[in-house]
Amino acid sequence: MEEGRQLDVWEGYVDWRNRPALRGRHGGVLASSFVLVVEILENLAYLANASNLVLYLSKFMHFSPSKSANTVTNFMGTAFLLALLGGFLSDAFFTTYHIYLISAVIEFLGLVFLTVQAHLPSLKPPACDPAKTDVPCLQVHGGKAAMLFGGLYLVALGVGGIKGSLPTHGAEQFDESTPQGRKQRSTFFNYFVFCLSFGALIAVTLVVWIEDNKGWEWGFGISTATILLSIPIFLLGSATYRNKIPTGSPLTTIFKVLVAAICNNVFVSSSPSNAVASMTTSPSYQTQSSEEEEDKSKEKVPTTDQTLTKGLSFLNRAVTNKPANAALECTTAQVEEVKIVFKILPIFGCTIMLNCCLAQLSTFSVQQAATMNTKFGSLKVPPASLPVFPVVFIMILAPVYNHLIIPFARKVTKTEMGISHLQRIGIGLVLSIIAMAVAALVEIKRKRVASHSGLLDSEQPLPITFFWVALQYLFLGSADLFTLAGLLEFFFTEAPSSMRSLATALSWASLAMGYYLSSVLVSIVNSVTGTPTHRPWLSGSNLNYYHLERFYWLMCVLSGLNFFHYLFWASRYKYRRIIPNH
Repeated sequence: MEEGRQLDVWEGYVDWRNRPALRGRHGGVLASSFVLVVEILENLAYLANASNLVLYLSKFMHFSPSKSANTVTNFMGTAFLLALLGGFLSDAFFTTYHIYLISAVIEFLGLVFLTVQAHLPSLKPPACDPAKTDVPCLQVHGGKAAMLFGGLYLVALGVGGIKGSLPTHGAEQFDESTPQGRKQRSTFFNYFVFCLSFGALIAVTLVVWIEDNKGWEWGFGISTATILLSIPIFLLGSATYRNKIPTGSPLTTIFKVLVAAICNNVFVSSSPSNAVASMTTSPSYQTQSSEEEEDKSKEKVPTTDQTLTKGLSFLNRAVTNKPANAALECTTAQVEEVKIVFKILPIFGCTIMLNCCLAQLSTFSVQQAATMNTKFGSLKVPPASLPVFPVVFIMILAPVYNHLIIPFARKVTKTEMGISHLQRIGIGLVLSIIAMAVAALVEIKRKRVASHSGLLDSEQPLPITFFWVALQYLFLGSADLFTLAGLLEFFFTEAPSSMRSLATALSWASLAMGYYLSSVLVSIVNSVTGTPTHRPWLSGSNLNYYHLERFYWLMCVLSGLNFFHYLFWASRYKYRRIIPNH
């Protein structure tokens, strides 16, 4: 009887009361549905302000345009980088369930600070109109600046924790030992991106309109109420969740294996007998006690293919019959886990350039459209709402991809995945190349219209519709869907169980690094192209005199080179788990 009851328990998982999670009661589609609803609210709360924050900082906090842009870039980059912290804590010390709740409360507190400051004139610098006075407007400083940045970076900390825990929490609700569970998990990642986009759609349309027309206290207030509402909705699913038990710091494991490999190499190399033990073929590496390994890791990690990890064979030296120091004793499973992490890092690196292209959606692409005719019938579309294009494209493509493309691909390829994770990421990289080429051609057309209409020096809207810019949004939005969902699932599936949250957070870290790389590229391009006789490509106050099309062609070439770099790693990658065909 006791043995039968044990079969009903999810090994390595507990419920919200820290009791063993039970099959049939915890996990599944219902549990993940709460996560999807929460993602809509969470991303709405974040993007409602991030997409329009540059206007608030310049108009009400009196930052210069460049400082406003840098502040927003730093805020968004920090938020996505902090996803690594959220993922680390979820793996090492807390469950994803607890990290989400803690992070949501932190974001709520940050939004309360911003809402109160936006509402009370005494907490903002004195209002002024620089067009009506020669005296510069007083920039926010002192305690008021501390309140502003305190609120912003509390929000960034909360957003990072949520991004680092929520996708993993939802994906962990499915049984990966069955084909049905793996298919449901793949569907979850597709609809996670759909829900993320749905929240963004509301943010860049309704909330942006309210901020522009009713006041920023209303915009911050909506975000505050939204993230607060997400907490009880998340808690409603508590009885259905299964929560993975933390297994200790993944960074500690990585550090210990690296140090052990280096130290053992140094100390055993002088001893022929010990040197033999440090090689891949050593008995200590191949036949280490399975009982010891199961104690150290709930997940059985198979020894990686030696042809796949030739450059990582030095890590095998971390396992010796007699380590240089007792504290550096490692198991074979730990070494294999570190190898797996190192294997996925090149894939992560190849996606940064794609996210650098995506960064153009909130910078130059918006500025392009702002010079064009932004009327849609009788409605004038605000520039901050232009990201609605990729958002809508993603919302259309996500269900089409999940319900039409994938089933067709499964029939054609006779495989469970239909389109593999790496193929999906590769499709996104190709689409980003096309997007940059389209963006360059659209910019050439826009400047030609400006020249022919005699409006190069005018601030009047050009006689060309902003829907031309929607073409590059179409390709970049499609690239985002393929790559982000593919990355989230790839990192979750391939990473060791003890490191899944941290690995999944790499998807958001790649986005942050893409934003930073965009800023670096602009600076490099301006410094290289600026001469005493020629102005830099991307400087000045008039976009019509920029050589933006050249910058886009440069991005296209760099993206092409990056794609070949990706092919080098992807073609040599072998999936850690061989998924059977059903």
